[in-house]
Amino acid sequence: MELSENTEKAVMAKNAVQFQKGLSLQSFLKQYGSEEHCEQALYQLRWPQGFVCPECGNTTGCALHSRKVYQCHKCHHQTSLTAGTIFHGTKLALTQWFLAIFLLTQRKQSLSAMQLSRDLGVKYDTAWRMKHKLMQVMLERGQKDTLGNRVEIDDAYLGGEMPGKRGRGAHHKTPFIAAVETTHDGRPIKMHLRRVAGFQQREIARYARVSLLPGSIVFSDGLACFAAVTTFGCQHVPIVTGNGRKAAQHPTFKWVNTVLGNVKTALTGTFHAIREKHVPRYLAEFEYRFNRRFDLPAMIERLAYVALRTAPMPQRLLSMAEPWG
Repeated sequence: MELSENTEKAVMAKNAVQFQKGLSLQSFLKQYGSEEHCEQALYQLRWPQGFVCPECGNTTGCALHSRKVYQCHKCHHQTSLTAGTIFHGTKLALTQWFLAIFLLTQRKQSLSAMQLSRDLGVKYDTAWRMKHKLMQVMLERGQKDTLGNRVEIDDAYLGGEMPGKRGRGAHHKTPFIAAVETTHDGRPIKMHLRRVAGFQQREIARYARVSLLPGSIVFSDGLACFAAVTTFGCQHVPIVTGNGRKAAQHPTFKWVNTVLGNVKTALTGTFHAIREKHVPRYLAEFEYRFNRRFDLPAMIERLAYVALRTAPMPQRLLSMAEPWG
């Protein structure tokens, strides 16, 4: 049966984010299809008011085209467009970096390093480093985001089936917090996916201190550790839902349960395995796309802008990763 015109409009309005247009590949190539276009874009994003010397702050300089560097007129310091950024020391073309940013931001699902290597025509190790550097940018940017007003929160784990204890406290699984800020009528605004050392009050208090706004109303399933959000001025509303399908279908936790389902489906459907120490980056990638889903075309410039303000990440630091996010 065909939908009436009013019903169809209502569905489209309800799913406006799902039906919005992203940046098409054709439009992307028009904007970033050449090295010159990419250089111009990075210059405008790094120095929107004109060149600024990173050494002394002077605003006058000149371009040495033969070496692709900029020289300060005052202290004569020379810097490249990518020096001191996440792109520092790269030997790859900027067109490849921008294409990687396009592929990681415009798709709803994640992208494996193997697929990225095929799409870019580079070795797997190169694609892995590119992907993890860009995910590190997302991770560092996401740490500054806070949630407020009405917040749904839940505990979750990532990890394969292993022998031994199951459920909370299970070994070989990575614990993380899922939290979703919604409007009072139940529409999701943004979310957090943050790894924790475990579900103890000190960990929840650490999360609340930096990530929740005072005065927020936090709804949880009654797990005792979540009461720690009150330490930093939040109101805690525990709702004991029980286990299984009944808990998953409780209307109070509609969006946090939806997000958790999408995250686990996306990650397990794309990656064969995720090393525990890299979990914060993979969670940050999903979080970054979700929180900026209202303007997909702008996500490319936004990520490039933050990448230019993220410190270099050499291989040894990429491999070390962080204990938790």
